Amino acid sequence: MSTIIYPSPIFGPIHSRRLGISLGINLLPEGGKLCSFDCVYCECGLNSEHRTHNPLPSADKVEECLKRKLQELKQEGITPDVFTFAGNGEPTLHPHFPEVVDRVIKVRDEYCPNAKISILSNATQIKRPDIRETLMKFDNNIQKLDTVSPIYINKVDRPQGHYDVEEQIQYLASFNGHVIIQTMFMDGELNGESVCNTTPAYVEPYIEALKRIQPSKVMIYTIDRETPIKDLLKANPEVLDGIAEQIRKAGFECSVSY
Repeated sequence: MSTIIYPSPIFGPIHSRRLGISLGINLLPEGGKLCSFDCVYCECGLNSEHRTHNPLPSADKVEECLKRKLQELKQEGITPDVFTFAGNGEPTLHPHFPEVVDRVIKVRDEYCPNAKISILSNATQIKRPDIRETLMKFDNNIQKLDTVSPIYINKVDRPQGHYDVEEQIQYLASFNGHVIIQTMFMDGELNGESVCNTTPAYVEPYIEALKRIQPSKVMIYTIDRETPIKDLLKANPEVLDGIAEQIRKAGFECSVSY
């Protein structure tokens, strides 16, 4: 099994399937993983496999390393399209997340003002007013919603604390459209049980949730790298296209990554 543990606090740039030339900002510990989900498909592996006592990077370190990296990239003639908060787990778990975001925006404005600020988040912390306020500052506030089935969420996303999908939908709707919904569709099995969430039983209530949330965009994707749990499979491209068309008919812009 091959998993990816990203450097901290800055990694890349990498070519993102969805965002372009992306400079990653990893607010999680170097050499380890910290997440409020334990997704069976996570490219970083399972939480239990990458526990660490390394500290989270401070706001000072993030700012210092980001400036140094941007100076290096300028010498190479590379300008990022986007700064993406992502990495080895959930970015919003950082205790000083709002301060770090403000500092990153300030550095962005100084070094490459045309770059967007994005986040890949599992949305578990959006119940906190300070997190929601900070996420409104992002150009691309990308939040995860794989399904509205609690059984599926507990089996596949495996929240590490309280998670109520009805509450999540309400909080996602509270962004008043300033949110992009990101959804993993896949096929295969887990412990002999299907993890396919591309059938009408999953897709139809999911689209009804989108109507309540009213996101600015929907990003659907499937497995791209080796997963920590075997027997998980990519969703069929034709099936993904069909789901995307249903989402578009419901009135939402939708991108597909195979």
